Amino acid sequence: MAKIVNNGGKGKRKRTTKKETEKKARATKTKEEPEYFEGKRNLEDLWKAAFPVGTEWHNLDAVYDEFNWDFKSLEEAFEEGGMLYGKKVFVFGTAEPDFLEDVNKTVYVPTVVVIESPFPPSEKLGIKAVQRVEEEIVPMKLMKMDWVPYIPFENRDRQVDRVNFQIFCLGCTQRRAALRHMKEDRVKMFEYCLPYFYNPLKEDELEQSTEVDILFPSEPPVVCEFDWKFHRLQEFVDDLIEDEALPAEQKDEFKEFVKEQVRAAKKASKEAKVAREKAIEEMSEDTKEAFENMKFYKFYPRHSPDVPRFKTSSYINRYYGKAHQVL
Repeated sequence: MAKIVNNGGKGKRKRTTKKETEKKARATKTKEEPEYFEGKRNLEDLWKAAFPVGTEWHNLDAVYDEFNWDFKSLEEAFEEGGMLYGKKVFVFGTAEPDFLEDVNKTVYVPTVVVIESPFPPSEKLGIKAVQRVEEEIVPMKLMKMDWVPYIPFENRDRQVDRVNFQIFCLGCTQRRAALRHMKEDRVKMFEYCLPYFYNPLKEDELEQSTEVDILFPSEPPVVCEFDWKFHRLQEFVDDLIEDEALPAEQKDEFKEFVKEQVRAAKKASKEAKVAREKAIEEMSEDTKEAFENMKFYKFYPRHSPDVPRFKTSSYINRYYGKAHQVL
């Protein structure tokens, strides 16, 4: 039924249909109850900007997309009042394999390591494969990695001054599509990479260790560790022969091989100590202070109903050791 509207005697009356009345009511309701959409948080993609170094390429998608990982604790650390607010930091990612009973499979849990430092903690990577006796320390750029400024969402539409960046992420520009054109050894190097760190103020593993990795060329190869402080070489060789790990006729050859490895390890240890002492002598007081005050923080995703329970650890890698704090 149409409704007659009085227009105060000015002209003809206008009839308002039921359809128009409902349309007007809907418009009023929409005006009164606006819809809100959650915008992007300022540091929402920081954890994804930190490349998960050492992760197999075919597992990257699972690291990012398998679960709805929540890194709000990382974001809050950089907000006003947070422990990292206004501080200069360098950030890299890792992915820790963990067999989770809730889902009955191995899940790669993303973690983010934050180094509080006025300068890059290192511009090198360590590469140590199971097949390699010696580790290799290489420049990051050889593996197409570098410390890249992270720009929060609120600054991405404006021109920013590089000098004022506070957050730098370890990024990788290697395109996955190009991997199929690479030799397998080169591809594997990415998977065996670890962010390298060396603090000259601390005695490193090379100086402290009395163990050498032995890879003796025989059929099959003899793979073992020899500790020159605790092992007696003759007894060590006899045990290998008894366990049928070493042919008896190669006993003397093996003993000479081990002695060579021990001499080389002792020489490397002595050289490392000399190099460290020289580095300390040449170091400025500001650099010494920076190394002394450098802090490592390790962030895990928050536990939530969206993700299964996972284990946490303060261990970062063999170069960085343990984090000062796990969050």
